[in-house]
Amino acid sequence: MPLGVYPPSVGETGTTALANTDPLFIDWAAGASVTRGLINITDPSATYDGSSYATAGTESNVIGAANNAIVSLGDRGEAILTFATPITDGSGFDFAVFENGFSNTFLELAFVEVSSDGINYVRFPNHSQTQTDTQVGGFGAVDATYINNLAGKYRATYGTPFDINDIADNPLLNKSRITHVKIIDVVGIIDPAFASYDSYGNMINDPFPTPFHTGGFDLDAVGVINQASLSVTDNTFSELKLYPNPASDFFTVKSTNHVMDISIYDITGKLIEQLVKTTGKDINISNLKQGVYIVKVTAQNKNGLFRLIKQ
Repeated sequence: MPLGVYPPSVGETGTTALANTDPLFIDWAAGASVTRGLINITDPSATYDGSSYATAGTESNVIGAANNAIVSLGDRGEAILTFATPITDGSGFDFAVFENGFSNTFLELAFVEVSSDGINYVRFPNHSQTQTDTQVGGFGAVDATYINNLAGKYRATYGTPFDINDIADNPLLNKSRITHVKIIDVVGIIDPAFASYDSYGNMINDPFPTPFHTGGFDLDAVGVINQASLSVTDNTFSELKLYPNPASDFFTVKSTNHVMDISIYDITGKLIEQLVKTTGKDINISNLKQGVYIVKVTAQNKNGLFRLIKQ
């Protein structure tokens, strides 16, 4: 394959970069769980500000719209993001991943995997044409036209888009209802003992080492372009409503059915509270900390998921 065949950097003809303000984005991640990696996988004893692991940012930074607030993954660290409404394989690109690169050439890369059950993940086929003779330094440059289907291809506030159709059919993946997106930091060293490899078996060369608290891929957000219907029957999801949202002490769910099962989860998917409630009655959340929660409502044969913001 000829070199430099993939879409170019932000602002160049043919780029696929999507600005965080693009109206294509109809939703953003509602939950996140992060497992940090080392600041230098080749030297586990290396520390920065007293830690051997990346420490910059928090999980809450990657919930909601891209705003250049990040969580750093460290070498081979990973983040799993969840969504109030599943992503679907629609027309064109289906979602985009945002990183905080400060230029069009400082590209910290990551693999992207998707799941429809939170257990089985399938990786996007990916390609790096960057040479592997000389190590890209910690503040070195990578050419976007050499990179395909790796997150971090574009600089801050511009998302790298992904088309679920690029993934081959797999019996363990329902491409019409993607519930989880996993981002895994690429260790860009060209030492085979620690290297990350693309789908063609090539070592991926990107800035290394980055032995700071901000080491590795710096995840900003995942924006949704194509969204699945939440209805699991012939009944329409619009018959379920949650209000107010954001809420302080109480929220209410309205349904055409009289009695509902309501489950409240934190952003990591941990069940916080489960109750049976009559439609239109207030649900007390004054005991919950401020943050983002997922509310699952089951009313006879209707199911709904809501992202609830507790103020």
